[in-house]
Amino acid sequence: MSTRTSPADVGGTTAGARRTWVLVLTSVASLMVVLDALAVTTALTAIRTDLGASITELEWTVNAYGLSFAVLLMTAAAAGDRWGRRRVFVAGVAVFALASLVCAVAPDVQTLIAGRVVQGAGAAFVMPLALALLTTAFPPELRSRALGVFASVSGVAVPLGPLFGGVVVEGLSWPWIFWVNVPLGIALAGFALTRVDESHGQDRALDVPGLVLVGAGSFGLVWALVQGNTAGWASLEVVASAGLGLAAIGAFIAWQRRAAHPMLPLHLFGSRRFAAGNVVIFFHWASALGTMFFLAQYLQTGLGYGPLATGLALAPWGLTTTVIPRWTGRLVGRFGERPFIVAGLGAHTVAMVWLVLVTGHAGGYWAIAAPLVLSGSGIAMCLPAAQSAVLTSVAPRFIGKASGVFSAMRQLGGAFGVAVLVVAFAATGSYASPDAFVNGFTAALVAGACLAVAGVLAGCVIPRKG
Repeated sequence: MSTRTSPADVGGTTAGARRTWVLVLTSVASLMVVLDALAVTTALTAIRTDLGASITELEWTVNAYGLSFAVLLMTAAAAGDRWGRRRVFVAGVAVFALASLVCAVAPDVQTLIAGRVVQGAGAAFVMPLALALLTTAFPPELRSRALGVFASVSGVAVPLGPLFGGVVVEGLSWPWIFWVNVPLGIALAGFALTRVDESHGQDRALDVPGLVLVGAGSFGLVWALVQGNTAGWASLEVVASAGLGLAAIGAFIAWQRRAAHPMLPLHLFGSRRFAAGNVVIFFHWASALGTMFFLAQYLQTGLGYGPLATGLALAPWGLTTTVIPRWTGRLVGRFGERPFIVAGLGAHTVAMVWLVLVTGHAGGYWAIAAPLVLSGSGIAMCLPAAQSAVLTSVAPRFIGKASGVFSAMRQLGGAFGVAVLVVAFAATGSYASPDAFVNGFTAALVAGACLAVAGVLAGCVIPRKG
């Protein structure tokens, strides 16, 4: 990998201080991106009331973000390799902040969804470049620990997202979830331009046919997932969208085999750690985001909590994510990724089954507090291990592309998870009454547990530490 730096230290700082700046700025940027995905879950009930949104529009409020996020991730990684990772990272932060402004002033749910699409596009140009900048800045012997810190800070969004959403909705109003991103984005962009070195990928050629095909394929598949619940899974719209998406992905793979400068070198999937790690993160985030989509609504619709109480109630689900990823990051280098992935998603699976057994029975919140902690602990344990499996299994010159694949699989998994859990919910429940909601919620939890089991099986493929 080639990098471009000035002889003088950026901002007059030492190499160690520059690494610290990279770690702080990329971690905070990832926190901002993930926070918006989760803070909105607590505000869904308020959005449904204020804007008259249907269950489909609520799903789009979440998945519009994930749709553009997933579609553009590979493009963002390739753009960073060509035009500079810092430059593309800063552009992504700026777009994210501007889109947040649109969401904050949205007069109707359609405008909000449009703003979320642009927000997701900005996020797509933040996350893979944040990982690439971080991985480039740290030498191999420090990389796993840095990734653990990065995952820990990102993980703060899990407890902070719902709590922040609840505080804002109850204390102010839901648009303030988006207002806060504007000054934060300005600050991040300014510091990144002055405190982070620019870097490029070794292969700066832009694979335009590859970008078009992977974008079309991702869009077709995610569109089919999101629209399946509304249009019907056997409808022409959904079948055609899924078919075209699969065809585009197939054409993309065929093109990558013969492209002079492929955006995704297929030989990377020859590594079991790389291939399995990407499958793991797909099912990890599918189960985690799908579950969170309904947990916040369960506390409000099923138990009658307000937004603030909901945020506080969900805090135990994610408080472990502020500590466990750092601990996992330190130990992954010693024991390998497999134990932490299998144990983490296994614990989350047990927690989902536990919640199914106690939901709707006497005991209220205290009956679900313990499984919430177990679930959060498992999710937090898995994330840095999956990151390590993917990003430490490729040569340095492929880090940008690897981070793009990893982030794309995570976002596609999130859209898939929400869609699958909505299908399970709609088949057995509704918003007609608290009891009807609980019936659908328990079915959604079972679906979430099945997704987590798929992640466990993928984790078992990762080789043991030699």
